[in-house]
Amino acid sequence: MAPRINIVGIGDDGLDGLTRQARAAIESAEIIAGNRSLLEGLPVDVAPQAERVLIGAGLDELLETLARNTELRVVLLTGGDPLFYGIVRFLTERLGKDRFEVIPHVSSMQLAFARVKESWDDAYLSNLATQPLDRVVDGIRTADRVGLFTTESISPAVIAAALLDRRIDYFTAYVCENLGTPDETVTQGNLKMIASQTFKPLNVMVLVRQVGRADRPGDSPQSRLFGNPDDAFLQSRPKRGLLTPCEVRCIALAELDLTPTSVVWDVGAGSGSLAIEAARIASRGQVFGIEMDTEDYALMVQNASDFECPSLVPIHGRAPEAWADLPDPDAIFVGGTGRAVAELVNQSLIRLRAGGRIVINVSAPDNLVEVQRVLEDRGLRVDVRMINIARGQHQLDRLRFESLNPTFLVMGINPADARGVGG
Repeated sequence: MAPRINIVGIGDDGLDGLTRQARAAIESAEIIAGNRSLLEGLPVDVAPQAERVLIGAGLDELLETLARNTELRVVLLTGGDPLFYGIVRFLTERLGKDRFEVIPHVSSMQLAFARVKESWDDAYLSNLATQPLDRVVDGIRTADRVGLFTTESISPAVIAAALLDRRIDYFTAYVCENLGTPDETVTQGNLKMIASQTFKPLNVMVLVRQVGRADRPGDSPQSRLFGNPDDAFLQSRPKRGLLTPCEVRCIALAELDLTPTSVVWDVGAGSGSLAIEAARIASRGQVFGIEMDTEDYALMVQNASDFECPSLVPIHGRAPEAWADLPDPDAIFVGGTGRAVAELVNQSLIRLRAGGRIVINVSAPDNLVEVQRVLEDRGLRVDVRMINIARGQHQLDRLRFESLNPTFLVMGINPADARGVGG
């Protein structure tokens, strides 16, 4: 059997930070491959018998080097943890896992979060060497904590300036330089301060959202009639994720069967994404966004102003009292969780016009069953959709998919001859 290739992670502290296993692998190697900085950092008296092979940025070149030397003991040097934004996935997919042993070092990302004393288990992490800055900025906008591998051309100052240009000013920034070395430095400041400074090339940037700050909407040269990206809307913290995703929103709006003059209720409107897009379709009608949470109501008002929706009327109050004086709707959308959803649906159906439609978005199967029973007991024609959405994410040179939580849409159509389904 051909010798295995050892992929050894090295930190900024070089050989001093290696485990006994990692040093032994390097010292017994017949070929040591790596980029220029890693090879130059390896003393000449370490593994003098080994041929040192410089690997450039091309992954095909690396594969060719490994394929030529299947009978020799090869060590591939990488920075930090080769399993974290490293090349292990690429190599094992091409050559098979049985060809490799991985000896990781502590990632500089892990060290950076340790230095600023923040958890990174749910942080948005990205590498600007492989991801476009605009895409990374979109990911930062909605995150609580962010970790970024910077580059010489996309430095912390460049990133801070890009965020400020898009009005994303609600993060405290940390730039961690030369982690694990005697020259280690951690700089803390706001984005405006970071944008005016220069830093050493070996750094990791950590961003921590200031408590209670809402997302800024994404900049777009032209908003859509409906199906706008989720980050086009201000959303509250820490409740982000309650906004109806754009794909689900499109299906729900289609099932509501709106006309330009429709009267619509959005019950539990949150920050108003569906109500706003319904108002853009029913531009000569009336759309009422009913929301009892004060913070979400304020965000709905701001979003409605940003999208210029005069037909949207935000209502601050608790249903069903909040709709007592509203005109009867042609269409009702209800979104929410908990046992109250079925009762809200039951109460709202009393006011639904003949031939009108109701769409309910629920995430729990028990809510689905209860809501479906309410609609059937009221004599509506019922249909149900389970929606699974996966959005493409680019990682290194691969396209992968990140799944959203499955959700259900329950649709009901009131008979055309009904005078109301209450009674």
